[in-house]
Amino acid sequence: MAPSFDWWAKESHRGTPVVVKMENPNNWSMVELEAPSEDDFLYHNGDVSMPSRPKGKARNKNAKQLTWVLLLKAHKAAGCLTSIATALLSLAAAIRLRVASGRTDTDTETSGERVTENLTVKSKFYSCIKVFLWVSLLLLGFEVAAYYKGWHFGAPDLQLKHLYTLTNPLTVKSVFDSLYSRWVLIRVEYLAPPLQFLANACILLFLIQSLDRLVLCLGCFWIKFKKIKPVAKQATVDLESGDADGYFPMVLVQIPMCNEKEVYQQSIGAVCTLDWPKSKILIQVLDDSDDPTTQLLIKEEVHKWQQEGANIVYRHRVIREGYKAGNLKSAMNCSYVKEYEFVAIFDADFQPNPDFLQRTVPHFKDNKELGLVQARWSFVNKDENLLTRLQHINLAFHFEVEQQVNGIFLNFFGFNGTAGVWRIKALEESGGWLERTTVEDMDIAVRAHLHGWKFIFLNDVECQCEVPESYEAYRKQQHRWHSGPMQLFRLCLPAIIRSKISIWKKGNLIFLFFLLRKLILPFYSFTLFCIILPMTMFIPEATLPSWVVCYIPATMSFLNILPAPKSFPFIVPYLLFENTMSVTKFNAMISGLFQLGSAYEWVVTKKSGRSSEGDLITLVEKEPLYQRGVSVPDFGEIREEIKQQGQKTGKKKKHNRIYTKELALAFLLLTASARSLLSAQGIHFYFLLFQGVSFLLVGLDLIGEQVG
Repeated sequence: MAPSFDWWAKESHRGTPVVVKMENPNNWSMVELEAPSEDDFLYHNGDVSMPSRPKGKARNKNAKQLTWVLLLKAHKAAGCLTSIATALLSLAAAIRLRVASGRTDTDTETSGERVTENLTVKSKFYSCIKVFLWVSLLLLGFEVAAYYKGWHFGAPDLQLKHLYTLTNPLTVKSVFDSLYSRWVLIRVEYLAPPLQFLANACILLFLIQSLDRLVLCLGCFWIKFKKIKPVAKQATVDLESGDADGYFPMVLVQIPMCNEKEVYQQSIGAVCTLDWPKSKILIQVLDDSDDPTTQLLIKEEVHKWQQEGANIVYRHRVIREGYKAGNLKSAMNCSYVKEYEFVAIFDADFQPNPDFLQRTVPHFKDNKELGLVQARWSFVNKDENLLTRLQHINLAFHFEVEQQVNGIFLNFFGFNGTAGVWRIKALEESGGWLERTTVEDMDIAVRAHLHGWKFIFLNDVECQCEVPESYEAYRKQQHRWHSGPMQLFRLCLPAIIRSKISIWKKGNLIFLFFLLRKLILPFYSFTLFCIILPMTMFIPEATLPSWVVCYIPATMSFLNILPAPKSFPFIVPYLLFENTMSVTKFNAMISGLFQLGSAYEWVVTKKSGRSSEGDLITLVEKEPLYQRGVSVPDFGEIREEIKQQGQKTGKKKKHNRIYTKELALAFLLLTASARSLLSAQGIHFYFLLFQGVSFLLVGLDLIGEQVG
């Protein structure tokens, strides 16, 4: 009788032979020696010709395999614990090194010597935070003592009857109870009402800003759904001839730079390989470097491309005033600029693709009202560390949502300062580049908008660049980006009111572009989550609902991360980091709004030049374009010269620092989280705890590039 197969027979199979390979507890694998035999799947119905496997032996084999698997799981768990312990030890060593070095955000280094900056404004801000910290520590001790004295509040609401009994003059009570009852009455009558009013005001601003963010996201979804995108009138055709069949106007390309020897090669090389008739393009390298070695290197690079036939010139200012705006203004004053119709601007770390001008300039054809075409940024180092990943989330939302929606529906957005093409007539009619703020790009965009010029944003045209890899560089960049708009708002408000644009455009500029997105956002982020929330732990009569602390911020973070879907695993660090950065943004906003000393700080963002090696390889693989008889620059000798020059002058070394304001806020939030335990406020406790840890990591400079 032929054996029959039953559906449960395969389920009972557990006896496949395996070999276990284990080099160490963290590296092991199981390899199957042979395929299952028929005996493993057959059910024997009395057929004596086919001996069945002894049940006890199979059970014993399965037990041995299970033992091996459990043992290996235990080894793997032990390996994970070992890895965690190693990571914690490394973290502790980094913290000890950071504290031992004693370098803080108030120190700079020049030629290897530490110099303390005169930062009056920052020190006042730091002093205010320290006062809050010491008061919170004092109150925490007072509250803990009260807790052990029997003052238990399971919720923010007070038991007023119990309180009235203790405050009754006829009631016999201890000195501590008398003091604490007086403190509670002061909270109820004098401190809680204004704090609750401020909290409600910040919640209202928070909801308005969240609604604005939601509307922007809905606009982006509509653009995606309808597949709306700017379309050029006519594509370019013949590059070399530049005849009437194509559109090849005269284009000036500017590369402003200042002491950026890590990236100058990649930007110059990329711009010199743009696909555009050579007779229709001129490249200006605007070098503001004060380092002789860097000047020499950039001159050598320009000379090399001149020998290859590129129409490129080198400019160096003798009087370096006005930072980047002054550099661009000086270049636009050259007599030959009047021959050109458009100007494309690229910062030193930007690398446009060869077809950049072909995809941007045609949008100007037959569109006399168009003043600016802005391309999107892409980032070559977005996965370098946690800091670069979090920046990528913010910038992806900025370009994908904010710039694209404003470009499609309003024909206006803030110029990003690079990777854009301007109509020179629009620049001239708007007053040209001005050095009055640290955001010259936003300044010229607002003035051009007031003169009626329209802008286009191309989300599908990307230009590679870098994001800051160290927290120090990112912090200084954000300070400039958030103090400059407030300077500009003060200067432009009268011009906006007097301008001839429509009322709704004036309202968009004043209330949405400046107030809501540049002033209110950093104000409520810092005030609500870093000041009011900790204070409500010590003054529980004023409350913040759970949906304000958790649900709406989580929803907004979810919306922000949609343009960068691969970053979803970082949604929690992103939420915490954005609140952490609010201290820098708030400080910058106040400085710019009231014209304080730090408002005019301009520090060139440090570049790593990680993309330059790949670009040089690409350029070499294309073809060596050097003409006969022309010597090829020896980059090895140049690098050796840089090294020797750095040794002679005491080359400045990078160092991680301790950021005092962030550390003070970390301890303030952790103190408030400890106080929240006494009131059994779950969500508030976890938020304060994790936010405090986030401030602690940032304050110890453990989030970005680690250089010692």
